[in-house]
Amino acid sequence: MSRSPGATVGGQAVIEGVMMRAPSAWAVAVRVPDGHIEAISHDLPRLSSRSRWARIPLARGFLVLGESLTLGFRALTWSGQRSAGEDDEPVTTGQMATSMTIAAVFFVSIFVVVPLLAARWGGLDASSVVFHLVEAVIRIGLLVGYIWLIGRWDEIGRVFAYHGAEHMTIHAYEAGDPLDLSHIKTYRPEHPRCGTSFLLIVMLTAVIVFTLVGNLPWYWLIASRIVLIPLVAGISYEILKLGGKHADRLLGRGLTAPGLWLQRLTTRVPDEPMIEVAVAALLHALTEDEIGEVKSRGPVVPAALNAFGS
Repeated sequence: MSRSPGATVGGQAVIEGVMMRAPSAWAVAVRVPDGHIEAISHDLPRLSSRSRWARIPLARGFLVLGESLTLGFRALTWSGQRSAGEDDEPVTTGQMATSMTIAAVFFVSIFVVVPLLAARWGGLDASSVVFHLVEAVIRIGLLVGYIWLIGRWDEIGRVFAYHGAEHMTIHAYEAGDPLDLSHIKTYRPEHPRCGTSFLLIVMLTAVIVFTLVGNLPWYWLIASRIVLIPLVAGISYEILKLGGKHADRLLGRGLTAPGLWLQRLTTRVPDEPMIEVAVAALLHALTEDEIGEVKSRGPVVPAALNAFGS
């Protein structure tokens, strides 16, 4: 019997769990202290169905990035509470804004300002290609170093393993395979549409975009980097989308290869309980018809079905 491929889904690893984003909803599943899986879901149609701007190339990339960050913060907050056995308290708009502002300041300071000033103080002409290549090398070096460093912590190592579980589950779902352990475990923990790949593409795209700015005083160079972030994000999203669409072709493999290499640092092979959590998150994000289609393929991870209540 032929298998029906699943719709495109996305997600991210959270604390002791996984967040999944399907076409009509998003969900988070977490392994709580007593060992069982707890999950929540929220209806949320695709951004492209809610905003015409999200259907326009370049503009949609920045909008999708903004929504992804917002959902990510909400998922991380909830997973942190539940994995620690704390009561579920809704995150306020103020708390969300504060957390995202702090994260944005950290990102801009470390990965935008520091590489730029380092290249500038090296005495290079800011209008030269060499300047921007040096800036990019420093920026990518900081990113890789940061990921490698935090990956040494056991807690982050578990998050990276959940990251692998998320990708492997998505691979199996989108390929139309049964969502049981034997099928999911055949897939690699890297995925061409991963946000890690997006970050690396952003940094490579920035080399070209920032070259157009020219030689300016250092404070205007910093300002230009910040102002051009939406454009860089928009272009990078289109590249990531193109690479994911043609992942099995030469063009797609070339576009996704750098990101897949970097994911060797941000993903790890998960254990079976982690895969169970990832499948539970996916089931909670699907519609009843989509769940029925998944069940028609064959066995589904029993722990995930138990968490789903079916």
